[in-house]
Amino acid sequence: MQAAPVRATAIPSFTDALRAVESLLLSGGQRTARRNAWTSVLEDRRRAKDRVEAQQVLEQSFLAH
Repeated sequence: MQAAPVRATAIPSFTDALRAVESLLLSGGQRTARRNAWTSVLEDRRRAKDRVEAQQVLEQSFLAH
């Protein structure tokens, strides 16, 4: 008797699982709007980080003179 071949299937990541649930619950337009909103949040965070870094550079240069 031969053993059945073993098939390796990748376990989906948490992100993949969330996207699958999202696709079941939301229509295409809602899904797009949600992704656009998240992209905006990430961009706002990046800009805020850039502002903090610029402020620090200005403060350091002011203190150096």
